[in-house]
Amino acid sequence: MVVDVLSDAEVDRLFQAFADTTRRDIVAKVTVGERSVSELAAHYAMSFAAVQKHVAVLERAAVITKHKRGREQIVRVRLDTIARARALLDTYEEIWRQRVDRIDDLLSQDEKG
Repeated sequence: MVVDVLSDAEVDRLFQAFADTTRRDIVAKVTVGERSVSELAAHYAMSFAAVQKHVAVLERAAVITKHKRGREQIVRVRLDTIARARALLDTYEEIWRQRVDRIDDLLSQDEKG
């Protein structure tokens, strides 16, 4: 649709992933550096299982990856997906800027005519 590299389903998963405050915070934390799920869970007033569910939503949206290190699950951000999300939002911004410019043109024509 808007960005050729993202399917509608991928866009839906991205917006769902970023629609929650906790998930956005998890992304912010792992953007600085990889963290274990246990380490992430220590930051939130919710169960470990609830944090795992948030991580799973982010993983389904390909915003993060998880890999095993010993007994821990390590979470790492996928910068390629963040870049694709940014490209999508940049595309939407450009569409809206063009619409605003068109409205400005129409209003200035009205004033002249």
